[in-house]
Amino acid sequence: MAKSIMIQGTMSGAGKSLLCAGLCRVFRQEGLRVAPFKSQNMALQSFITDEGLEIGRAQAVQAEAAGIEPSYAMNPILLKPTSDKGSQVIVNGEVYGDYSATEYYRIKHKLWPFVREAFEKLSSEYDLIVVEGAGSPAEINLKADDFVNMGLAKRLDIPVLLAGDIDRGGVFAQLYGTLALLDADERPLVRGTIVNKFRGDLEILRPGLNMLEDLTGVPVAGVVPYTKLDIDDEDSLSDRLTNRAAPALLDVAVIRLPRLSNFSDFTALAAVEGVGVRYVEKTSELGSPDLLVIPGTKNTIGDMKWLRECGLEAAVKKLASRGTPVIGICGGYQILGREIVDEEGVEGGGTIAGMGLLPIVTRFVPEKRRTRTTARTLECGGIFADLTGAALEGYEIHCGVSVRDKDALPLIRLEDGTLDGAQRGSVYGCYLHGFFDSEEARAAVLGALARKKGVTLSAAPFDWKAYKEKQYDQLAQTLRESLDMDLIRRIIDRTA
Repeated sequence: MAKSIMIQGTMSGAGKSLLCAGLCRVFRQEGLRVAPFKSQNMALQSFITDEGLEIGRAQAVQAEAAGIEPSYAMNPILLKPTSDKGSQVIVNGEVYGDYSATEYYRIKHKLWPFVREAFEKLSSEYDLIVVEGAGSPAEINLKADDFVNMGLAKRLDIPVLLAGDIDRGGVFAQLYGTLALLDADERPLVRGTIVNKFRGDLEILRPGLNMLEDLTGVPVAGVVPYTKLDIDDEDSLSDRLTNRAAPALLDVAVIRLPRLSNFSDFTALAAVEGVGVRYVEKTSELGSPDLLVIPGTKNTIGDMKWLRECGLEAAVKKLASRGTPVIGICGGYQILGREIVDEEGVEGGGTIAGMGLLPIVTRFVPEKRRTRTTARTLECGGIFADLTGAALEGYEIHCGVSVRDKDALPLIRLEDGTLDGAQRGSVYGCYLHGFFDSEEARAAVLGALARKKGVTLSAAPFDWKAYKEKQYDQLAQTLRESLDMDLIRRIIDRTA
């Protein structure tokens, strides 16, 4: 059976996900078979495994850092918010149901067996499990039936490292206060603390670290510097989403929808030298981008209403009429169509007119399509003619079925022969997440935009997979230099 270590945080956004990814890479480099695990994740950033099952994107990233294929067992429960008070609950990669927060906490105890079985599956296949907590273990109102933080650590006897975010201020209060609010049988499981996102002179911080150790009796396992790395983030806490300006040769504007999902679709674009990707949620922020993108969403009808009410729909249509190319992915593809119909109440019911920029009608069905696939673009018109024949690879995850008008042109052909997407003029859309991860697709799109604008991008090919590997290696090196890895190994081995 595998050994284990758990990273908990004093709050959401303390950096748990990246710390886990970094440890996955560190121990992989040391020759261990290591896997990530998060019993329950709340995120709209999801991923489809080769099993055709849905997990949180953070665990897919951590699996990538560990050099293994993501599996449903790495995130047995995924909560995908559909409103301020409700979520779609995914269990073992499949839809379990839609619940309000109150309803979910009433039935949560029934899900523990799924968590235990998923952990045991990984434990039988790997040497080490790096476990990520959620939120904070000091949320004392949520301790009943907890199997995400200390509840999981107690049930499975997992040693814990507690991380605090010094960048937000008050890190000593965060760590001391969290430990103070733990139950007596929980505190011994916390074997070390981590100060994360530090900027400044470590010697000035050191007296505080010594005092913290004296007050808590828990050793400080390290101080991790604030490090700028290009690794996929969790939903609403991502720094990417606050990027309003794009001082670059090419300006890509992505609409920040209220229920934005899978914005990792655009990370590869943002990594290209000379390309700026910014997220906008007001007409005043839109400007005159070289490319406008409508991303995925967990609530297409609700976000279509929002676009209409805030004036962004009119602004998008005005830009499109002037020749600005527009691309929609998944929910964004649906929004660009003529009509969205929800007769079966998948998103609460109702029918709404879309933007009418693509000749499709979307109808929601209860069954969610989940698949990884390769594809090729078909003959493309408009500005992206060079996109014709580009090889693609990604995944689909949606409940809508979009039907093109009889004379409408599809955009891509999936590996099973299915035609997907639509195009009209310089407006394009499809269901394939990961569209821009393809070097061929990226080069064609960015090359066309550069020619139109009269600018020159670097001609060097951009290997997205190699780029990501470099980011994980840099993260691992940062942790090696800033954490007491000998202490962490002893904690894992139960000798400290």
